[in-house]
Amino acid sequence: MRFEAGTEVAAEAGRVWAVLVDVERWPEWTPSVRRALRGEAGPLAVGATARLAQPKLRPAVWRVTELVEGRSFSWVSGSPGVRTLGEHRVLPLPDGRSRVELAITQSGPLAGLVGWLYGDLMRRYLRMEADGLRRRCERD
Repeated sequence: MRFEAGTEVAAEAGRVWAVLVDVERWPEWTPSVRRALRGEAGPLAVGATARLAQPKLRPAVWRVTELVEGRSFSWVSGSPGVRTLGEHRVLPLPDGRSRVELAITQSGPLAGLVGWLYGDLMRRYLRMEADGLRRRCERD
């Protein structure tokens, strides 16, 4: 199961990236995250973790598996029968704007069931995150 959302942002990619990787401040700009706590101090890096509490979902620990500074990061979270991959991309556009692309991919024996039960919620949360990030970056 894969869910995606994207948006264009009237802000330079560096600005959007800085907001995106400041994970502990996500609750300030998206109602899809109630609380976000980093497991380690310092910049987001491969191996770093964050515990996210989201409405209607169990808290989850996410571990960064891939990071291209200023451009993208991916992280994974697991629960019985499902592995969830979250992807975050910031693409610079020629006019000083940016494009943000977010995706969730679920795999494992229960992925189909979880996608069926929570697919609408995941689509809504990805849209909230994309729109909230756009508003936050365009506001400041």
